[in-house]
Amino acid sequence: MLSDTILSRAALQTALDAGTRSFERCELKGADLRGMALEEVVFSACDLSDANLTGADLTEVRLIRCNASKAQFSGAKCNEAHFETCNLTAADFSRAKLTQARFSGCKLSGANFAGAATLDLTFAACLLVNATLSGISFRKHKLTELDFSDADLTGADFREAELEKCSMREAVLKNTQFAGADLRGCDLGAIELNDARMFKGALISKAQASELLRAYGLRVA
Repeated sequence: MLSDTILSRAALQTALDAGTRSFERCELKGADLRGMALEEVVFSACDLSDANLTGADLTEVRLIRCNASKAQFSGAKCNEAHFETCNLTAADFSRAKLTQARFSGCKLSGANFAGAATLDLTFAACLLVNATLSGISFRKHKLTELDFSDADLTGADFREAELEKCSMREAVLKNTQFAGADLRGCDLGAIELNDARMFKGALISKAQASELLRAYGLRVA
């Protein structure tokens, strides 16, 4: 393990060549790590903010309690990667490969997942406010403690998903699919008339049903 060190691209590569696969409390802020082979590397409490990991191989990488805000993961291979309790605010995962990747307890406000390959991608207890999640499939997933407020969920697939302690207040729901979804544990906010038909086939609570009826101008006595 290498710890408490400021690492440039060259210094990181030297450490990797020497067999080091674990880094703790290291600073890689703004580092140019484009295209690097970082498979199975563990970063713990490291500063990767503004780092450029475009096209890097991050297969099975683990980021634990790291700050990677505004980091560039565009086009990176992140299959089976695990991001745990990380600050990934405004991180760019566009076109990244995220098959079986997992995000748990992460701040992902403003993160961009446009065009990412997301088969079996999972989120748990994450802040996804204002994130771009267009086209992502959550079908049949159990989603817990996810805040999608103001997120772009255009074309996202929530069919047969179960949402618990989630929020979709002010989210963009254009062409979003909810058939068979259990939304009783989700704060949908004020349901607009134009959005109401998207929830056809979903399971909602009595309180949510009342809100939906109010969108049609009806009052529940």
